[in-house]
Amino acid sequence: MNKNIVLCGVGGQGTVLASKLIAAAAMKKDIPVMSAETIGMAQRGGSVFSHIRMGEGLYAPMIAKGTADIIIGFEPGEAVRQLPYLREGGQVIVSQRAIMPVTATLSGTPYSGGEMTAYLKDHIPNLIIVDTERACRKIGSPKVLNLLLLGAAIHSGALGLNEDEIKDAVRERLPERFHELNFRALAYVREHPAQD
Repeated sequence: MNKNIVLCGVGGQGTVLASKLIAAAAMKKDIPVMSAETIGMAQRGGSVFSHIRMGEGLYAPMIAKGTADIIIGFEPGEAVRQLPYLREGGQVIVSQRAIMPVTATLSGTPYSGGEMTAYLKDHIPNLIIVDTERACRKIGSPKVLNLLLLGAAIHSGALGLNEDEIKDAVRERLPERFHELNFRALAYVREHPAQD
């Protein structure tokens, strides 16, 4: 099973942790993994992305344009920015919640994210939009965004990992006090399928 996965968002959304959970789950299945990520902007609210490649015969961590099987977008504008990496017929999972990018804030440009979501709907046949704002409210924490999106990716079938494998990675990577909250996020997505 070879998979190319792009995760993208802005600093503070848990993008890097999500990539580490995917990598940990794959390695536990003895699937070779290579990853590369930008983490310098994570503390500044700037663009953050991770490339994860899983499978045999990998020689470089970066994903070539037009070869990503799945893009997991923590922010709609960042998902649109990463679309050149998506292969034809690839899957996009995206949070509907927009976050004003630093560039728009500095330039005074208005940004709601609605136009980005509309663009994705018009151009991506395999699109799942997750109402993460509503889900985080129901669960009671904004810190589960990454697990909500991972859950949606699991249930799309495009990730190549299952819920139990991600739960095991959570147990290994996160302090025990965060387990139940993150498991609730995975359960929420299972019980409330996202809109396509």
